[in-house]
Amino acid sequence: MRCPFCAHDDSQVKDSRPTEDSTAIRRRRQCTHCGARFTTFERVQLREVMVVKSGALGSGNAQELRREPFDREKLARSVALACRKRDVSAERIDQLVSGIQRQVETAGDSDVASSRIGELVMDGLRQIDSVAYIRFASVYRDFDEARDFEEFASTVQEAAPDEARHG
Repeated sequence: MRCPFCAHDDSQVKDSRPTEDSTAIRRRRQCTHCGARFTTFERVQLREVMVVKSGALGSGNAQELRREPFDREKLARSVALACRKRDVSAERIDQLVSGIQRQVETAGDSDVASSRIGELVMDGLRQIDSVAYIRFASVYRDFDEARDFEEFASTVQEAAPDEARHG
């Protein structure tokens, strides 16, 4: 494993243990060159999944399809951004992302539409935090003005999980 500090190609594993939800192995590593310590996570990848994105070409209605590999970290960043400054733990975000990744990989198709991933995120955030849900929707559904927020927010029921209300 390449050291993130000095880019040396060799490191030693000092400690390995499963994550709390047992979906990954957390490894503490030490660079054999500079001695820096860092953490890596090893996860099961069931299949290579490609995300199919579509975007309008120029000013016409023609659509261009683009494909790129599913990127768990990109998904995690999007969810974390929606949950920023909200009372949502990193573990809960990781659970949501792991659940979405598992659904995508076990769907039986090597291609998944980006819109499907967006809907899975929306469904998950709706259950976790209504503000994060609205934040994500504002980007995902491309809100243009305050009225878009108002209309969407008026359809959102507080859907916080019971443990958040009573915990």
